[in-house]
Amino acid sequence: MTDEAFWQLIGRAVEQPGDRDEHAEWLTEELTRLPLAQVVDFAVRLAAVRARADTPELLAAAHLIHAGSCSEYSFRSFRLWLLTLGRETFDAVVADPDGLAGVERVRALAARPMREWSAQDWPEWESLDFAAHEAFDESTGRDCALAEELARLGVADSTGPVPPGDPVRLPRLAELFEGATVRG
Repeated sequence: MTDEAFWQLIGRAVEQPGDRDEHAEWLTEELTRLPLAQVVDFAVRLAAVRARADTPELLAAAHLIHAGSCSEYSFRSFRLWLLTLGRETFDAVVADPDGLAGVERVRALAARPMREWSAQDWPEWESLDFAAHEAFDESTGRDCALAEELARLGVADSTGPVPPGDPVRLPRLAELFEGATVRG
């Protein structure tokens, strides 16, 4: 599977009607139609893309957006949510996490108190993590088959916590969410 095919699948999933869980279900169905090697390729690319977003700067951005509380698990899901923004925006915010302040969906979050966010507003896409696994398991008839295949290939399917570094400064995002925290 090429990068282009990966991003096209993500884009088509996001365009489907329904919520993010339904988008992931659609993606799972699409992946079951592909040869197993392409399902593995999708999972490998997903792990690589998620790893690109595993930076102290994006962790700081997630903390700001989540009002200072972003667990390792929430950060993993946040990085998957970044894919819903599309390839171009994803690449831009990986290069400059403070650029999230210019993303309309992020600005919409900052405009409302967190307690008013719906389940679909939250910047996370946990169910994306399971799409390739479910498709692979369904196609092979074996549980945890993709995790075993990824381990055999030496692909880390998860990342650990981002090590602390120098304080991260995201002035535009901090200004945007400082007001949201006061209102919330």
